[in-house]
Amino acid sequence: MEGKVKSYEDLLIWQRAIGLAKAVYERTRSFPREELYGLASQLRRAVVSVPSNIAEGQARQHTKEFVQFLYHSLGSLAEVDTQLIIAEAIGLLPREDLEVLQKEVTEIRKMTHALIQKLQ
Repeated sequence: MEGKVKSYEDLLIWQRAIGLAKAVYERTRSFPREELYGLASQLRRAVVSVPSNIAEGQARQHTKEFVQFLYHSLGSLAEVDTQLIIAEAIGLLPREDLEVLQKEVTEIRKMTHALIQKLQ
């Protein structure tokens, strides 16, 4: 990692994950009220986990721990992707929104793999 990184907030991957979380929150606001504690809640928890794991990992003392938390972020990204597909399949999310969000999930996944490679 470059010497310029003083905090997780300096990481582009964390910034992008925050943007994804905001986008998912915006999209799930239009979900029906009965989904508030269902798929909307699941999606929100999973998407919040992505930048949270990046932040916690970066704050750890050892690179090996950071890598482990990045793997947790990858798991959360897989959850988000799956839940977005379900939301679209059951008519809660327009296809266009699914495609935009999946593109961002894919980009963050690629960035995460690249960071893991760099750290190992």
